[in-house]
Amino acid sequence: MPNIEHLEKRAELYLRWHRDGYYPVAARIRAVLPKYGKLSDQEILASPFQLADAQELVARTSGFESWDALRRADHSPAESSANASSSTLIAAEPQLFVRDLPAALEFYQEQLGFTVAFAYGEPPFYAQVVRDGARLNLRWLEGPTFDWVRRESEQLLAASIALDDAKPLFLELTAAGVVFAQSLRSEPWGARTFIVRDPDGNLILFAGPDE
Repeated sequence: MPNIEHLEKRAELYLRWHRDGYYPVAARIRAVLPKYGKLSDQEILASPFQLADAQELVARTSGFESWDALRRADHSPAESSANASSSTLIAAEPQLFVRDLPAALEFYQEQLGFTVAFAYGEPPFYAQVVRDGARLNLRWLEGPTFDWVRRESEQLLAASIALDDAKPLFLELTAAGVVFAQSLRSEPWGARTFIVRDPDGNLILFAGPDE
């Protein structure tokens, strides 16, 4: 486990990220601190977040119940070795490359029901869209980035999104006028899936159990 000075600096960094409105830290706060577990990113970033909260975040991430427990363990190598845990993977956020970010944001909001978590730049060049637990990062890039023919012929996916039931969302998106790269179907491995193609050709798989 890093020494206590390093952990104090990490807590200060989390505190600064929160004050700066840095959205990725909200996901870590929600996943680790129980009192923030039901809040959205916006609610977490708007809520009071003190140094004590940041220290608790560091402690729990390191495998301890509190900052005091972590500090005590820092002076006991045997206890530190017994209680420290490995890093916890909080979430994965696929990055999709787009040639027209405003058009992409409109598609994900109006067609797929996502909301914009943030957009950086003037004009924007990087953004994140969210719907429930799914997060997609959109990165503007000038010019093509893929072999378009191969991506279409082999259905090379840009992202996969798991959900509890694919059919209701498929019907919702159908009503919204979404054009599918693959319609709803049952797969041999026990899933029910469909694929959406965004305006830049990114293929997104939605998959749920086949009941």
